[in-house]
Amino acid sequence: MKSEHPKARHFVTAFRYLNEHAQVVEGSSDDGEPNGTSGKPSLAVLAGNDLINVAAITVRYFGGTKLGTGGLARAYTQALSDAVARAETVPYVFRKSARFECAYSDVKRVEYELKQAHITGADKSYEADKVVWKIEASEKALDRFFSSIGRHIRKI
Repeated sequence: MKSEHPKARHFVTAFRYLNEHAQVVEGSSDDGEPNGTSGKPSLAVLAGNDLINVAAITVRYFGGTKLGTGGLARAYTQALSDAVARAETVPYVFRKSARFECAYSDVKRVEYELKQAHITGADKSYEADKVVWKIEASEKALDRFFSSIGRHIRKI
């Protein structure tokens, strides 16, 4: 970004994401602006819109007018709010992993039930006497799948 905007004075950042324990991790940087006037207001916009797995960089050029701390906070909040309003967002769905095994004779049944539960991208490995599967989906889809497949599989 700095090479694209060499005359800009500040590159304020804010981010929010889920870590491997499904905990929200968030942070921000004022990048030289007065403490708390840019990064934290930007982070508040992301959190206020319930956005996750997102990062924002606001590039500011100094135009000769001093905004003061309140003016800076309002300017950064407005800039990011405008960007969020125009952004195309995708609903976040927490996905869980599951492993199970089945007999070779049940592979077609498992594939059918996976399709019915809208679970795609299943990873399967063929062993000497069974097939081992690894799937990832929403908790609701996993529950639907496991309740429908019942006795044909064994969770591992």
